[in-house]
Amino acid sequence: MEMKILLIEDDPSIFSMIQERFAQWSLLVVGPKNFQKVMDDFIEEKPHLVLIDIQLPAYDGFHWCREIRHLSKVPILFLSSRDHPMDMVMAMQMGADDFIQKPFHMEVLLAKAQAILRRTYDYVEAKMDVTRFNNAVIDYARSEIMYDGAIASLTKNELFILRILVEQANRIVSRDELMRKLWDDERFVNDNTLSVNVNRLRAKLEDIGLHEVIQTKKGLGYMAVTQGT
Repeated sequence: MEMKILLIEDDPSIFSMIQERFAQWSLLVVGPKNFQKVMDDFIEEKPHLVLIDIQLPAYDGFHWCREIRHLSKVPILFLSSRDHPMDMVMAMQMGADDFIQKPFHMEVLLAKAQAILRRTYDYVEAKMDVTRFNNAVIDYARSEIMYDGAIASLTKNELFILRILVEQANRIVSRDELMRKLWDDERFVNDNTLSVNVNRLRAKLEDIGLHEVIQTKKGLGYMAVTQGT
């Protein structure tokens, strides 16, 4: 399995140096396309390890560490030229796995990264199951949807229905298809139960500010609608 590393580093020379060296060990290093929207790349790339500098454009590394920890237990390793002990303390308290001070020896960084990857994935195949929809983040593993700082917890049926609708966004999914998929997943559901679950799901989405994203198409079924951002 090829390991993917998200390197959140704004110095092009350091980024290229790490990317080239890690590639020699079949470690794919990718970077954010926009330092103001790092989480978009994190969700899209689903990395096995994150390397973060503290000093970054827009938001610092501590901010992105907090955001990542809201969604995932993926290992995080900080890189920083700052040498204040509190930086290391803060990084660890936020859930970082290690901290390396710049300038660093490339072989030390590589060895630490490989050790973290071995320690994490030799024992547990950690797969992040997260997607973004209408600027909300759906965490399927935690049965939660987050939007604009608010979080809604979903039941298994609500989450299953949301997933089906989101995966077929802007397409009408018939009630029969939803019930058939729920039955195939060994979930007991009848016509009335489906209506109750959809209504509860819609209410939870509206409670966190997601209005009219699940629409009822009378006589046809339901549709998750993507909205302009």
